[in-house]
Amino acid sequence: MESSALPRPVASPLPARPIALLRHRHLSAFRLLPLHSSSPISYPRRALSPLPLPLAPCRVKPSLQLVRASSSPSIAAPNPESTPAPSPQPAQGAKPVLLAISLAVGLAVRFLVPRPVEVTPQAWQLLAIFLSTIAGLVLSPLPVGAWAFIGLTASVITKTLTFSAAFGAFTNEVIWLIVISFFFARGFVKTGLGDRIATYFVKWLGKSTLGLSYGLTVSEAFIAPAMPSTTARAGGVFLPIIKSLSLSSGSKPGDRSAGKLGSYLVMSQFQDGNTSAANVPKKVSTDAISLFIFTITLNRYLSVSSLPVAHVLIDEQYDILLVKDTPDAPALATKKLEQMGPITTNEWVMVGTMVLAVSLWVFGDALGIPSVVAAMLGLSILLLLGVLNWDDCLSEKSAWDTLAWFAVLVGMASQLTNLGIVTWMSNCVAKFLQSFSFSWPAALSVLQASYFLIHYLFASQTGHVGALYSAFLAMHLAAGVPGALAALALAYNTNLFGSLTHYSSGQAAVYYGAGYIELPDVFRLGFIVAVVNALIWGVVGTFWWKFLGLY
Repeated sequence: MESSALPRPVASPLPARPIALLRHRHLSAFRLLPLHSSSPISYPRRALSPLPLPLAPCRVKPSLQLVRASSSPSIAAPNPESTPAPSPQPAQGAKPVLLAISLAVGLAVRFLVPRPVEVTPQAWQLLAIFLSTIAGLVLSPLPVGAWAFIGLTASVITKTLTFSAAFGAFTNEVIWLIVISFFFARGFVKTGLGDRIATYFVKWLGKSTLGLSYGLTVSEAFIAPAMPSTTARAGGVFLPIIKSLSLSSGSKPGDRSAGKLGSYLVMSQFQDGNTSAANVPKKVSTDAISLFIFTITLNRYLSVSSLPVAHVLIDEQYDILLVKDTPDAPALATKKLEQMGPITTNEWVMVGTMVLAVSLWVFGDALGIPSVVAAMLGLSILLLLGVLNWDDCLSEKSAWDTLAWFAVLVGMASQLTNLGIVTWMSNCVAKFLQSFSFSWPAALSVLQASYFLIHYLFASQTGHVGALYSAFLAMHLAAGVPGALAALALAYNTNLFGSLTHYSSGQAAVYYGAGYIELPDVFRLGFIVAVVNALIWGVVGTFWWKFLGLY
């Protein structure tokens, strides 16, 4: 009888079928138990679907030819007939049809749609370029960063914007906070701290993917009052955990495996983060309600939002995913934690740095330290202590890509406001309301919908509030809407539209930049969830606010 046993050779796996955004496999796919073999004979290491248990050994016939992954001449070459034909090279440059459609949108606005007399030629031309840019981002004739840069170039070549105005947003603090948050995420992955935290999450909550999602959602709801920046929470706390959870289950960004887990967790947290934000007044919301601070207290703000927010947080998970149970995942996670051993020095450094950064994010206003400065300090510590090196930062392509396209959109959107496009749109809404004798509930619905949808033209929640809040509040009051109700509804809406697009807020750019969700899906699901939010807030909120005596 032969004394050695080899693992059973596994046939080359079939080509993986495309995985939809919101489908994934069981979390029991963690690579918790390594494969072992006592035989010195080499055998192929192919990319296999993760298995929860090691393969059972079996004997191999002597006539079986084993092929190494390398090209060593001493190893038998594969049969030419069985060698798959090389895949065709992707087409270079822009996709012609999608390019034509994207350009046609801007050209139609510029030359076919009559320019309103209230709008200057410069403003109208910038609006055309902006809409063409947005159309290209949705249709993707080129990668996002490349198309955004072309839109920026068009605005400069046509002398619609000066060079300094076009590139002015590249010094925006929120954008650099987003960039640095990607470096923090790399630190979590590189040190193994993210993998350890993710494994604990699976151990405690991993019996279903829904449990993981709710665990992240509840965590954000508790952290939100202390950490006011949604961008800091997304990039500094939750994205590293989500990436580690996804990678541990074999879900990789920019890959067909993204739909196994990463796509769901990213999209779920992306939507729920803004919902949690609506339940706690923060910088954007407090700016928005400053005109009514004498009538709206913190307790009233929380009580008015509590019931609609609770319904949204519960319902959104089922809107996004068909839940799957993973009952074996906690036990597998426990074994993996035993294999990982004690926490390492670099992990402790990462923990200490993040505690410092989060503390400065919480108490930064009192100390006069902006969030981006706290993030810069944390990154500097990681570089000085060798947890990260500059090559790590340079290789984080998502960070630099996000810097490019997000700065372009923020700059264009701010210039649209400066040139009066946004004011013209709000005036159009006001004239529309004046032409009909709406009751105040109908006027409230129209104004809230208009305030929400106009955010497609904004790349900043703060910029949206500064440009439109006071004007829309005045329209609400003129239509007879109760003042407190109008002020609070606008404040809640300001948070909710942060997940409308990939550029609608700082955290939107963070989650999209992670590479787990495709751009068309961001727009599609962003609109679907917006409709669901409107129904929940409209139905539940109507009865709840009546009960509270808000109107």
